[in-house]
Amino acid sequence: MFAAVQRGSHRQLLAEEVIGTAERNRILHGCMGEMNPDYREVLYLTYFEGMSYAQAAEVTGKTVKQITNLVYRGKESLRKLLEREGITNAEP
Repeated sequence: MFAAVQRGSHRQLLAEEVIGTAERNRILHGCMGEMNPDYREVLYLTYFEGMSYAQAAEVTGKTVKQITNLVYRGKESLRKLLEREGITNAEP
C-alpha cells in the first residue's frame, strides 16, 4: 500500500511539473511575441535553432557584432518581460 501511495504522489508531482513547464512555455512564447522583432529573430535563431552567431549573421544579413549586441539586448528585454509575468529566475 505504501508503494501505491508513493507512486500516486510521484504521478501528482510529475503532473504538476508538466503543467508548470507548459505554463512557463506559454508565458515564454507570449513574452517573445511582445519583443522587438530583431531581438526575437536572433534569439530564436541562436537558442531554438541552435545557430552560431556567425550562422545567424549570415541568415539575417547582419554582422556577428550586430548579432552579439541583439542577443544581449534581446535577453535583457526577455528577462524583464518574464519578470513582469512573475518568472524571477529567468535565464533566457
